[in-house]
Amino acid sequence: MRHENIEINAALMIVLILVVISIGGLVEIVPLFYINKTIEKVEGVRPYTALELRGRDIYIREGCYLCHSQMIRPFRDEWLRYGHYSLAAESRYDHPFQWGSKRTGPDLARVGGKYSSAWHVQHLNAPRSVVPESIMPNYSWLLQNDLYYKDVGDRMRALRVTGVPYSATQAEYEANVKTFGKDIADKLDIGAAEQNLLEQAKTGNYDGNPNKLTEMDALVAYLQVLGTMVDFNKYNAGYFAEFR
Repeated sequence: MRHENIEINAALMIVLILVVISIGGLVEIVPLFYINKTIEKVEGVRPYTALELRGRDIYIREGCYLCHSQMIRPFRDEWLRYGHYSLAAESRYDHPFQWGSKRTGPDLARVGGKYSSAWHVQHLNAPRSVVPESIMPNYSWLLQNDLYYKDVGDRMRALRVTGVPYSATQAEYEANVKTFGKDIADKLDIGAAEQNLLEQAKTGNYDGNPNKLTEMDALVAYLQVLGTMVDFNKYNAGYFAEFR
């Protein structure tokens, strides 16, 4: 009789369904925040440098994630085309992550180092000049727009609040030295963010014009780091053997 009362009372049934779903959700999700091994530690994964971070912001601003995913699934056709499947640890410093849900263009999770910076510049400036069948729009303004970087320190501070280990104190810097090594720790120092950005842009010369710092420099720097932090050679042999 009680069960019948619930079935004929739509409002009560909806409330009880929400209660059950909420309890189930809490049981499934809450423990993940207290389990240290929820995301495995993978050697090489680090936060983005100041220049790479600005490039990622431009990547999001231009809506690149709407046509390109950054998540390689563990299927044969995926790794044959793109490489080792994506690891959760690779996205641990992404806020928000760029997994995507649609591939109008290819997945970019392993695009770093696959092409030269000059190729990326040409492709972004005039896609069909290097990929005739491409339907990607031209992004010629990236070569024309000066890169604004005066707020990069604030951007890093905002991400620091979410748990990204950019250092604002000596203790945080020393912790990064232990975790990532001094070279990387220096690049994660918020106080030196602008200087580090300029040095990386000058050294990398990503847009091909050493006399001008453009948005193209930042975006190409970001693309060139994707998939390069982890050495997958130690994993590939065993993983690929499973599919042979």
